[in-house]
Amino acid sequence: MGSLNDIGVAAGINILSALGFLLAFAVLRIQSINDRVYFPKWYLKGTRSSPRHIGAALSKFVNADVSTYIRFLNWMPAALKMPEPELIEHAGLDSAVYVRIYLLGLKLFVPIAVLAFSVLVPVNWTSGTLEDEKSLSYDQIDKLSISNIGKGSKRFWAHIVMAYVFTFWTFYVLYHEYKVITTMRLRFLANQKRRPDQFTVLVRNIPEDSDETVSEHVQHFFAVNHRDHYLSHQVVYNANTLASLVEKKTGLQNWLVYYENQHAKNPAKNPTIKTGLWGLWGEKVDAIEYYRTTIEELCKKEDEERDKVVSDPSAIMPAAFVSFKSQWGAAVCAQTQQTSNPTVWITEWAPEPRDVYWPNLAIPFVSLSVRRLVMAIALFFLTFFFMVPIALVQSLANLDDIERVLPFLKPIIQRNSLRSIIQGFLPGIALKLFLIVLPTILMTMSKIEGHVSLSGLDRRSASKYFMFLFVNVFLGSVITGTAFQQLHTFIHQSANKIPETIGESIPMKATFFITYIMVDGWSGIAAEVLRLKPLVMFHIKNTFLVRTDQDREQAMDPGSLDFGSNEPRIQLYFLLGLVYAVVTPVLLPFIIVFFSLAYLVFRHQIINVYNQQYESCAQFWPDVHRRIISALIVSQILLLGLLSTQEAEKSTFALLPLPVLTVWFHYVCKGRFEPAYIKFPLQEAMVKDTLQRATDPTLNLRAYLKDAYVHPVFQGGDMYDLVAMDEEEKDPLLVATKRRPRMNTPVDSRLNSSSGTNEGEFSRLRP
Repeated sequence: MGSLNDIGVAAGINILSALGFLLAFAVLRIQSINDRVYFPKWYLKGTRSSPRHIGAALSKFVNADVSTYIRFLNWMPAALKMPEPELIEHAGLDSAVYVRIYLLGLKLFVPIAVLAFSVLVPVNWTSGTLEDEKSLSYDQIDKLSISNIGKGSKRFWAHIVMAYVFTFWTFYVLYHEYKVITTMRLRFLANQKRRPDQFTVLVRNIPEDSDETVSEHVQHFFAVNHRDHYLSHQVVYNANTLASLVEKKTGLQNWLVYYENQHAKNPAKNPTIKTGLWGLWGEKVDAIEYYRTTIEELCKKEDEERDKVVSDPSAIMPAAFVSFKSQWGAAVCAQTQQTSNPTVWITEWAPEPRDVYWPNLAIPFVSLSVRRLVMAIALFFLTFFFMVPIALVQSLANLDDIERVLPFLKPIIQRNSLRSIIQGFLPGIALKLFLIVLPTILMTMSKIEGHVSLSGLDRRSASKYFMFLFVNVFLGSVITGTAFQQLHTFIHQSANKIPETIGESIPMKATFFITYIMVDGWSGIAAEVLRLKPLVMFHIKNTFLVRTDQDREQAMDPGSLDFGSNEPRIQLYFLLGLVYAVVTPVLLPFIIVFFSLAYLVFRHQIINVYNQQYESCAQFWPDVHRRIISALIVSQILLLGLLSTQEAEKSTFALLPLPVLTVWFHYVCKGRFEPAYIKFPLQEAMVKDTLQRATDPTLNLRAYLKDAYVHPVFQGGDMYDLVAMDEEEKDPLLVATKRRPRMNTPVDSRLNSSSGTNEGEFSRLRP
């Protein structure tokens, strides 16, 4: 384990970095020119306007009000001032529940830290084992950990008792939080304003019919099987090529605006551009004329592709958004099996319109299983082969390895000041740099899997990222030795020895995780509030692309909670806290500082900055709970492995019930709370329908839902009527069909239950 001096140097560097970011933010946020960068949410809500500038021209760029600099830290109490119900109304339930994860960390680890420092630290410090072993080199921080307990010592019983106390406290906190958030979710759903997804179901894998189009087949199936509740539907078009053309045109239009602005500033000079790759070479032409011509050609291609999508039957996918007259009808359809064949007419709740990830709706349902299998294999190789470069960087960050690989650096490394910086700061920052591109890779893999909602993509990416962090950052960092020694250990030892190997290595890696927490959790969170990239990009766009207030609003980048990458990072801190609570409690204060700072920063960002892309009503909480439970089980197993190497076999057996109790607790919570995140109670649906009919009896639901699930490339265009929902203007007694009679068909009819209906149903009278 590293020395107190190494940790002190790392703490000094990261505290100064965090303070620097926070002070820079406190000053930049009060400058009027940055108002749209640090308060975009209020602009989008229409409750804030650009500051007026009176007096000197300098005031347009620099805040001349001295009093604001005196109160430059008032953003901190303001971030904590908004009560939770108002926060939910302002930012949504997802955002409010997300910041509660940080609050959960404080509720969990503050009492654990108090107990650990009151009981375990004195037990470890007074043992004196390291002082008696003259042959061992150690530092003062090692005396605070379980490493200072001698083999076979009865002092291990204190750690076992505390393991039980920490486990039961975790049970209490998790159960209470699950209960509170489930209540919040049900209340939010009950009081939620009308949304299209409350009445709409996504139907996939619609079976092919030789006599009818997909649209006609959907209409007949639901008019027969949900005849009292079916309202209308919208088939899904494969408009991915059209969407890419629209996106490309938007990018070209931005360049056209840029060059037109340049020409307006200097009319005497026509801007030029090279037509080659990235504008680096090729023929030099007039930029404005070039982009106008290119956009005109692209518009023609767009119109041709639009006509093709609408007129080509192969562009219609076997999927549809089906809407119902009531939430009760939608709930029944979304939560039941439609036919005796469970592989067709598959229904699920439709995502809210802004949550739909349209490109994946064009993926055939039958290919999803293959895609997910391929991505699971790819994740396996990515996870385990990524361990090699990560372990290599960490081994080079070890001073002994650096001296062995690069002996000419030995005189420089031996300097105490540089040695402390390398030992205390370099490993954490190296690991942080290696993980920068990983969330993008995992999100791409999730998209390939075919998930149809942005919230679903975030949850799947978070699951992959947590697995990666667990294997590479935690397990890969805990195991001692170089990268090749780690790989050799995993391959050549028996599986039942792995917990012992990892458990024995845990105390030795506490310093590394402390430095990582400070780099990622202190400096990283402080950098989040500064928003350096959005700040630079806004001013670039504002200088070159903005003409009107609408352009300026589009130049804002409020961002959103990146659940796919942020939540797994939080879970890593839960894992580290639970693992080291018994082994090396000195790590806990660093985690508590992280949760405190992150709670403050993200609450501020949610109130003033982030504009969430979707509202899933805290659908992610079961995943959060499950990963904390997994971290708790891992901590118990590793403590078992550690004690088994300390000649404490009898006391080790006392820990065996803990993983069993934890699994039992997980299933208790799963059975008690998880159904509220999967199904919507029919009773609640009926209540909402009754209230809706009482409060808005004249609502035209068909008109309200008409364009909700039309592909974005068709909305507001000339082709709208061709892709709008098929509507039944009348409520006929008979359901018409184009199917030919097949009474004497010598083979099995296609109109069996797996196709959705039978022949007799189509002539059935309504009661």
